[in-house]
Amino acid sequence: MEYYYFWFFLFAIAAYFIVTDDSVAKFVHYISRLLRFQYEKTKWWILHNPANPIVKYIMWRRAYKLAEELQKEIESKNK
Repeated sequence: MEYYYFWFFLFAIAAYFIVTDDSVAKFVHYISRLLRFQYEKTKWWILHNPANPIVKYIMWRRAYKLAEELQKEIESKNK
């Protein structure tokens, strides 16, 4: 139970500096925005990386459906 006091003390000191110094508040704000951006960038890369087998399958399926539609369109124009 004592480790809760450590975290409380750490966050209390951080909150004190954020409240008393505007530059620390700006720093914390920019760091939180930077961490959010890094999270979004990593998430986007995981979801859109062609080396990912799931993404590779989704890309293949989308291309296959488009190819089938184009083939039907071309066949209907040639008749």
